[in-house]
Amino acid sequence: MSKTPTSKTPTSKTPTSKTREAARDDAISAAAILRKRPLSAENVWTQAFVWFLRGMAVVAILKGLFHWARLTGFVGSGDGAFEDQSVAWQAATVYFAVIDLVAAVGLWLATPWGAVVWLTSLVSMVVMMFPGILGGSVMEAVVMVAAVVMVVAYIALAWMAARERPP
Repeated sequence: MSKTPTSKTPTSKTPTSKTREAARDDAISAAAILRKRPLSAENVWTQAFVWFLRGMAVVAILKGLFHWARLTGFVGSGDGAFEDQSVAWQAATVYFAVIDLVAAVGLWLATPWGAVVWLTSLVSMVVMMFPGILGGSVMEAVVMVAAVVMVVAYIALAWMAARERPP
């Protein structure tokens, strides 16, 4: 019995684009990092950070839906109707209707761009409300203080989560 040579094709050692994309997504997402590690005392801050981001995502969804309700007329009738407001008020409503929902998606996925969009939304809200704060309502002051508290909580949790994952 004679042996015939078989041709073996060399296996490729280069990762496929799907593998590279999965690796990239896992590298930039806090949720993906957390998925790979079981909950322990070593990653409790990362877990808290992800839950904070998801809580802020829910708040952003509610804010975005509220702005869409104002835009479509479900909220506000008569003198408070969208069409009867100033152009600046209408532009701000449309802006927040879009940016809050985009931020919510990014926050829920725990991606860096989600945090950037969320922080942009918060800063925009504070800047737009600031002229009204000096002579504005107590509710505006409460919203501004809450925004500052959320930013401080985000920075603190991000710092502590980053300390759990050495470079």
